[in-house]
Amino acid sequence: MSWLRRYHLRLYLRNSIWILPLLSMFAGLVLVRLLHRIELTLGWQADISVENGRALIGTVGASLFTLVVVVSSAMLVAVQLASAQLTPRIIAMFYRNTKRKYILAVFTLMFTFSVGTLVRVEQSVPWLTAHVAAYGFLLTLGLYLYFVDSIGKMLRPISALRAVSLEAREVIRSVYPRPLREEYPKALEPIEILDGPPGQIVTNAVDGVVLAFDLKGLISLAERANCLIELVPEVGDFVAAGDPMCRVYGASQVPERALRNSVALGQERTMDQDPMFAFRIMVDISSKALSPAINDPTTAVLAIDQLHHLLRDVGGRYLFEGRETDRSGAVRLVYRTPNWDDFVRVAVTEVRQYGRDSIQVMRRLRAMLENLIETLPDRRTPLLRRELALLASSSQRTFADPEDRILAETSDLQGLGGGQHGKRKRHLGRDMPA
Repeated sequence: MSWLRRYHLRLYLRNSIWILPLLSMFAGLVLVRLLHRIELTLGWQADISVENGRALIGTVGASLFTLVVVVSSAMLVAVQLASAQLTPRIIAMFYRNTKRKYILAVFTLMFTFSVGTLVRVEQSVPWLTAHVAAYGFLLTLGLYLYFVDSIGKMLRPISALRAVSLEAREVIRSVYPRPLREEYPKALEPIEILDGPPGQIVTNAVDGVVLAFDLKGLISLAERANCLIELVPEVGDFVAAGDPMCRVYGASQVPERALRNSVALGQERTMDQDPMFAFRIMVDISSKALSPAINDPTTAVLAIDQLHHLLRDVGGRYLFEGRETDRSGAVRLVYRTPNWDDFVRVAVTEVRQYGRDSIQVMRRLRAMLENLIETLPDRRTPLLRRELALLASSSQRTFADPEDRILAETSDLQGLGGGQHGKRKRHLGRDMPA
């Protein structure tokens, strides 16, 4: 199986919620048959009448089926609410939640087990399977209460933002593993062979968004063909059929099918190799919260909180120009990665534009930029200072009242209410007691 098929299979299994419950149905059938054989061998029978046993197990089975329907409906409603209130790009993360998959799998397993137990109630009531079905129903009730609690908490903006942030940090550390040090070169030497015409251009066969690529596989292909491969689109880019996918520099030719099978395309972006997508999700949540229809600047501030920490994580890492070498040190693969300017502009520009009328958002953005300037290496600060100047210019244009302008130009990590920097200045100035 090629890397591309393995990747798409793994992505489908990860984003599908029906596979584990379906497997649990077969597990329920196997489990009830195994336990029934044990109780037949040992001669275990429940001390209740057949009619009462059928009524009890039938009630359990009907209740479990109702629970499965209610849970499935609740998940669909939660997806719709999250899409409408936050952003549609968060739906995939909802279906990826492992806990919800296991809860739904337990429900379907116990339902199948109860139906299998009901079929075996004939001349007597089996003791072991009846007890497992009855007490398993109590377990599912507890899981149902936990599910309702988790769904309610998931719909809070901070829960969604926190989940995106945690996944983004793992992706950032995998894409940019090296921490920033002053001894690292500021710029890599140019590759002369890229200035010439490519010996081979492989175009894209289907439309889609670049989800990921096989790093080791492309290096191996280039090493065997003694050439250099340039991956033209960046992860997260949309490419149409016929667009250049790879350029090959060197005398040898690389099989086009092998190159196409090393790049995964899909309908929408994922965070597998795309840390910028996490910033996109958070900015979309912030932009929707700042729309006139919703007008919820506090949710935008919650998004800025997470953007703040992600920018610090990205800014403290070496954002290399994507190039990989083989074991001998020869450059075999060149690809594009987001740089510091990309991350900062995505995180700040739209939030500043849509939140220019909100004093709360302007104060939180200023606090973020000033804190990053203080804590990140000097090479990261020029762009942050330009964004800080744009923020001040926006405040001056928006707020005609001098008092509002002064308030908007004060740093506040809480947006409105903290004012740590302002308090410190007052304590150092005229508000100090004589």
